[in-house]
Amino acid sequence: MIESPLLRTNAYIGGEWLEAENGKRFEVVNPLDNTVIATVADLSESETKIAIEKAASAFEIWKGYSASKRSRILKNWYQLQMEHARELARILTIEQGKPLGEAIGEIRYGASFVEWFAEEAKRIYGDVIPGHSSDKRITVIKQPIGVVGAITPWNFPSAMITRKVAPALAAGCTVVIKPSELTPLSALALAELAHQAGIPSGVLNVIPTTQASQVGIELCNNPMVKKISFTGSTKVGKLLLRQSADTVKKVTLELGGNAPFIVFEDADIDKAVEGLIQTKFRNAGQTCICSNRVFVHQSILTEFSTKLKEAIATLQIGNGLDKGVHIGPMIEQKAIDKVDALIQDAIDKGAELELGASVSEDHPSIYMPTLLSKVSPDMDIFSNEIFGPVIPLISFDSEHEVIQSANATPYGLAAYFYGRDYARIWRVAEGLEFGMVGINTGMISTTLAPFGGVKESGFGREGSKYGIEEYVSLKYMCWGNVN
Repeated sequence: MIESPLLRTNAYIGGEWLEAENGKRFEVVNPLDNTVIATVADLSESETKIAIEKAASAFEIWKGYSASKRSRILKNWYQLQMEHARELARILTIEQGKPLGEAIGEIRYGASFVEWFAEEAKRIYGDVIPGHSSDKRITVIKQPIGVVGAITPWNFPSAMITRKVAPALAAGCTVVIKPSELTPLSALALAELAHQAGIPSGVLNVIPTTQASQVGIELCNNPMVKKISFTGSTKVGKLLLRQSADTVKKVTLELGGNAPFIVFEDADIDKAVEGLIQTKFRNAGQTCICSNRVFVHQSILTEFSTKLKEAIATLQIGNGLDKGVHIGPMIEQKAIDKVDALIQDAIDKGAELELGASVSEDHPSIYMPTLLSKVSPDMDIFSNEIFGPVIPLISFDSEHEVIQSANATPYGLAAYFYGRDYARIWRVAEGLEFGMVGINTGMISTTLAPFGGVKESGFGREGSKYGIEEYVSLKYMCWGNVN
């Protein structure tokens, strides 16, 4: 159970904590053992419409605040998140499962977006453009786009909210958040701190619900919502994009991935193993930028595989609240079933099992870190996002071959590679069809850089100086008779 003043179980709409109109609630469970940790108000499209109306009313006030005033309020929110980082992380671990150290890292990472965009609020610059005739002057300003619908996933239930909400609020927009029904408590805890920070009523609203499709339709169809920002599966992202078309909303999509991790023959093998462990097993492999297909040059495959098995053997599994745990539970049983099915398909088609491929005897919700060798493109694991603690090894012979194999996917979110030849580093980095590329590192997420993908991994960017551009619209003003 969770004992915390930040534990809220009702919706946050217009600055108030509200039950569902029909009194419905749903259970939130700990993925480690499926124990119920809270029951939360289960809202519908009717309450979502009210939240949108509250956000639209608040927008008329919030957009009029000076950039400095919005910045000060956002800094208050940032400070409160940092002060309560361990408390927020504990809530996150209990409802989501990731180890507490990772959860604390997520809270700090998420808070960093609030700090960053608190400053960027004061840097939304326009332009003065030379006029097209002597009596004309041209100016361009940037204005907040309006009410934003933010739909966030369960795997990063805190950071995915701040990464969207912070730039929206900094730009002068207001937000209606629909968190995952698997992890609503982290969202509601952030709303409580937003309330304490002095974010005005209606500026930030949270809609917990099990009726995701109905609430999503209301957010996409409601003409008062001007922007949709979604992180989740490609299938759902395409649906939201279609639903947003009739009202021609601005849309940002951060969708699925199928990240290649390439190790060339001149790579530092120890560093490559370390980087692979970092990117693959974080959050039990349940991240959109996890390495998914690991390509290793055939000349170093044996050495790399041996060192990788030794590193995997040191990983500790267990309750995320326990000290020293590296891998916690999968989010739910169907996630385990999907991973297991991908592994069995690969083995049936000729892959060799090196480690794992089972759940823990002590914790059936934890899938053991798994290593497969002799993986080939005809196996489902090659083309599907794994979203679990599984490494499929694929050998390659040439640079051209591995770039073609890496790009042989409709997804284009993240890619990684290790090598020392600087000329090849440039060729490969430019040749990979992905929005983000890690070169000799497995850790690429930072507030300072634009996060996002290409192809069916979505469009738009979050974080960095580019992130706030998703929440503003340009207005061109032509001044005549200036003579």
